[in-house]
Amino acid sequence: MGAALGIFLASLAGSPHCAAMCGPFVAFYSAGASSGRGWLHGAYNGGRLLSYVALGVVAGALGAGVERIGALAGVARAAAIVAGILMVAWGVHALVALSGRQLGVLHAPPALQRAVSRLLRARGGMSPGLRALLTGLATALLPCGWLYAFVAAAGGTASPARGALVMVLFWSGTLPVMAALGVGLQRLAGPMRSRLPLVTASAVVVIGLLSIAGRLRPIHLPAPGTPGTVTAPDRHDRHR
Repeated sequence: MGAALGIFLASLAGSPHCAAMCGPFVAFYSAGASSGRGWLHGAYNGGRLLSYVALGVVAGALGAGVERIGALAGVARAAAIVAGILMVAWGVHALVALSGRQLGVLHAPPALQRAVSRLLRARGGMSPGLRALLTGLATALLPCGWLYAFVAAAGGTASPARGALVMVLFWSGTLPVMAALGVGLQRLAGPMRSRLPLVTASAVVVIGLLSIAGRLRPIHLPAPGTPGTVTAPDRHDRHR
């Protein structure tokens, strides 16, 4: 349960970053809608959930492949180690950027930029609900280091199902702020707002180091047909 709680709390702490990144998208899909905005916000966040789960499934499957390759090479927990290194790298990059040093900026691929441009041009022919849903789905394509730090964590589970669960937890942590943004509550975290980038980058570094050290136990899913909650396996579970 500790791993699940850590992912949720880290996502919750960093959710103002999502509000800053995705605020223009909220304005995009809700522009011109005189009523029913609650439904639009639900469609947008539902689209985000679907895209994040898809990323988690793909990342978990890739992590499973890394785990098998590592096992052949005699390296235990290869997926968790690779995921931890990626998370630490992102967190250190973010901390260096916060210190005022100029670093390279990640840009979207040209093909993605063209696809987004087509979406913007086609907005006039879409219903508001479809526009909100597609906008939510498109958020998975953003070159967002914060998002992909958690995708790396999903890969570290070495399981498509667990990877999807990691991304559900990430989405759940971002949901309160994104919902507040949708209804116009844009003053986030008060005087702590300027400190949040430091907190979130540090949290990702800590989670990454714990993953590398093997102290962040993977999320355990109960076997089909048995009651239970998301827990971390004990020593006996790991030998089954």
